[in-house]
Amino acid sequence: MTKRIFRSICFVSLVVFLSSMMLIMGVLYHYFSDAGQAQLRIQTGLAAQGVTNEGIVYFHNLEVIGYRITWIDPDGNILYDSESDRGAMENHLEREEVQKALAEGYGESRRYSDTLMERSFYCARKLADGSILRLSMSQKSVLPLLLGMIRPVCILFILTLILSISLAVSVARKIVKPLNEINLDHPLSNKGYEELLPFLIRIDSQQKQLREQKAELLQRENELHTIIGSMNEGMILFNQKGKIISINAAAERLLDAGAAGVGADILSVCGEPALQKIVSDALQGRAEEQMISLQGECYQVAASPITSGHVLRGAALFFFHVTERQKAEQMRREFTANVSHELKTPLHSISGYAELLKNDMVRETDRAPFAGKIYDEAQRMIRLVEDIISLSRLDEGIRDMQCEPTDLYRLAEMALQSLETQAAAAGVAVKLTGHCAIINGIPRLLYSLIYNLCDNAVKYNQENGRISVDIQKKDSGVILTVADNGMGIAPEHQERIFERFYRADKSRSKAAGGTGLGLSIVKHAAQIHDAKIEMKSRVGEGTVMTVTFPVS
Repeated sequence: MTKRIFRSICFVSLVVFLSSMMLIMGVLYHYFSDAGQAQLRIQTGLAAQGVTNEGIVYFHNLEVIGYRITWIDPDGNILYDSESDRGAMENHLEREEVQKALAEGYGESRRYSDTLMERSFYCARKLADGSILRLSMSQKSVLPLLLGMIRPVCILFILTLILSISLAVSVARKIVKPLNEINLDHPLSNKGYEELLPFLIRIDSQQKQLREQKAELLQRENELHTIIGSMNEGMILFNQKGKIISINAAAERLLDAGAAGVGADILSVCGEPALQKIVSDALQGRAEEQMISLQGECYQVAASPITSGHVLRGAALFFFHVTERQKAEQMRREFTANVSHELKTPLHSISGYAELLKNDMVRETDRAPFAGKIYDEAQRMIRLVEDIISLSRLDEGIRDMQCEPTDLYRLAEMALQSLETQAAAAGVAVKLTGHCAIINGIPRLLYSLIYNLCDNAVKYNQENGRISVDIQKKDSGVILTVADNGMGIAPEHQERIFERFYRADKSRSKAAGGTGLGLSIVKHAAQIHDAKIEMKSRVGEGTVMTVTFPVS
C-alpha cells in the first residue's frame, strides 16, 4: 500500500508540474506575443510619421534592430525593405495586413513558418500618399522557447522531483502508519481514521465469532483425541491419497510406528500385504474386514471408506484384539470334542455290558463283575459331569456364592479325611502341617481347590509315596503347599497341565479315574480369590504346588 501511495503522489506531482509548466509557458507566450504586437504597433506609428515628414530620406542611415521595415506603393510594389533587395521581392498587394491597411488605413496579421519554427507579426499603416508602411518582427515558437529554457526547466524539474519524492515518502508513511499500528486483537481500542471504524467493528465482531468457534473446535478436538487416545482398539485415519492424518497410541504400539506416523502411508508403517490390500480397497470405496496376525496376536482388522456428499474423503482402519476370543472359541471347540470323547468311552462300556446282561449272555458268576464295571463307568461319568458343572459355574461367575472368613487349615483337614481311604488303598502317606489361617473366600471353591491338588497328589504318586500339605500365614499372605514324591511332570507338559482335559500321562490318568478337569478347577478357584499358583516338578522326584493367597 505504501508503494501505491508513493507512486500515486509522485505521479500526481509530475502531472501537476508538467501541467503547470505548459500553462505557464502558454500564458507567458501569449502575453509576450500580445506585448510584442503592441510594441510593433507603436513603432509602426512612429515610423509612419517619419516617412510622411521626410519621405525616402527617413530610411537613410536608419539602424533597425529587431524589426523589418517595408514600404509598399498602392500597387503592392516594394519601394523599400530593410532586409532584402526590393527588386527581388514579389508583389505584396495580396498580403492580409496590406489589404486591411488599404481598406481601413491600418492592418495587422500573424503568420507561422513551419520551416523556421517561428511566428511573424505584421503591422501596416496607410500613409497620406496612399502608400503602405509595414513593420514586422519574428518570435520563436513555444518549443524552441522551451528548448532554450531547458536548463532552468531541468533544474526546476529535479527540484520538483526531489520535493515530490520526499513529500510522497513522508505522506505515505503518515497515511500507512495508523493502519500498520492497528491492534487487531482489540480493534475497537485503535485511534485512527474514523472511516475505518465500521471496518474495525466488523473485525471485532468476526473475531468474537472466531474465538467462540475456535474454543468449540478445540473442545471437540480435545474430546476426540481423548476418546481416540483412550481406546484400546487401534485406529488410523487416512486421507484420499492414502496418507495417515491421525493414528492413536494403541495403533502406534501395535504397528511399532515410531517416527513413521502422521503424513506417512501404510507401507511405511507396516509391510503386511494383507493390511495394505485392506487399506487400498477402502480407499477405492469398498469396506473390508479380515483376520490378521500381528506381533504374534490375532486381530480383526476392519477398514471403511469415509465419504462426504458421495465424494470419497479417505478411510478409517480399526484393529480389534481377538486373540482371547479366538482362544476361547478354540477351547470351546476342544472342550466340546473332549467332553464328547470322555463321555463316549464309558457310555460304550456301559452299553456293551448292559447288552450282554440283557441278552443273558453272561454267566451267573460274571454278573457281579459286569455290574461292577457298569457302576465304575457310571461313577466316572458322574464325576466328569460334576466337574463340568463346576467349571461352567466358575465360567459364569460367582454371583450366587458368598465370601466369608474361612480357615484353610480346617478345609485341608476335611479334604484329607475325604481322601484317607483312597490314599490308604494307594499306599500313600499323608501329612498335614501348619496352623490356622483365616482368609476371606468362598469355602466351597477353596475346598475344591485343596481337594483337587491333594487328589492329584494321591493319584499320580508311587507306591509307598508321601504327600505333605502345609499351610502358613505370613506377611505376604497365606501360603498353601502340596508336595509329593510321585512320578512328576515333564517340562514340556508343565505349561499345559491347567488346560481342560489335558493329561500329561493319559494312560495313568484314565487308570486312576481322572477326568482331566481337576487342575482347571484349581486354576479358576485361584483366579477368583486373586491367588497365585507356582509349580515345581521333576520327573521321578515329585511335584510341589504352591498357592499364595493375598492378605485379605
